[in-house]
Amino acid sequence: MQSVLAPAGVQAAEIAWLWWVMLAVCAAVFVVVLLFVGAGLHRASRRNAPAPTPERRLHRAIGGATALTILTLMGLLTAAIATGRAVQSLDGASALPVIVVGNQWWWAIEYALPNPAERVRVANELRLPRGRTVSITLGSNDVIHSLWIPNLHGKVDLIPGRQNVMVLRADRVGEFRAQCAEYCGTQHAHMAFTVTVVEPAAFDAWLVAQREPAREPVDAVARRGRQLVESTTCMMCHTVRGTLAGARIAPDLTHVGSRPTLAAGVLPNTDEALDRWLRDPQAVKPGNKMPVPGLSDDDRRAVVAYLRGLK
Repeated sequence: MQSVLAPAGVQAAEIAWLWWVMLAVCAAVFVVVLLFVGAGLHRASRRNAPAPTPERRLHRAIGGATALTILTLMGLLTAAIATGRAVQSLDGASALPVIVVGNQWWWAIEYALPNPAERVRVANELRLPRGRTVSITLGSNDVIHSLWIPNLHGKVDLIPGRQNVMVLRADRVGEFRAQCAEYCGTQHAHMAFTVTVVEPAAFDAWLVAQREPAREPVDAVARRGRQLVESTTCMMCHTVRGTLAGARIAPDLTHVGSRPTLAAGVLPNTDEALDRWLRDPQAVKPGNKMPVPGLSDDDRRAVVAYLRGLK
């Protein structure tokens, strides 16, 4: 789901309220203007048109309309300022700390808990506990991106060399789409991820599972896939904890099999989609920084079997 009009948190609810207020005011202004235009046209079409309005009366009408316009705009400005303050009202001091870093064109996400041993790194997936305040520190490794989770918060920019903070609280369980809202290059439209809001107990269990190293392969094909990941160009960019692959240039693949999508929301996480991605990532997402792996059909099937088992 991706809709600012279906808020699942307090910040999104405030933004939705402002949207409805502005819609109502603008609709009322539109109707009033049409009524005056219609009255003017009707008056001009009459054969025996009345005499022109006296100048003093006309000046009063223009002055009244101007004053009403100013009051309307001031009212909308007041509502916008009040909404901005309400959106920033959550206290992030005791919030769950999360770091989100934008890349062309994927998202690196880290649960930056105080104990380094408890930290968790994932990619293109954000899981949140219902009812708990979360403080998301935003940064970028390349160009300006913008994180937008319409159901939970407004847009906040990710700027190279600078950190911005988004504090939010999700009050409803569900899956919500997040999207880059600032043009950042060729694949800007294909830079999304899923925000999954779960109950606190389920979130804690997920964190514990994410701290575990990669699952051991269960059959010969998957074991062959692990060997390929550790001995080919995969290990030069990706991390698979518990293996020789420890680079941080590209998404962490330690538990990639449990993620809902591949390539930052472009493909569903299925065997067929992963095989398609490994065959030619540029055909799926032109301009991305992953080169064609050059695997044979058998080797590609082995890597797919291994990665899909990392849950």
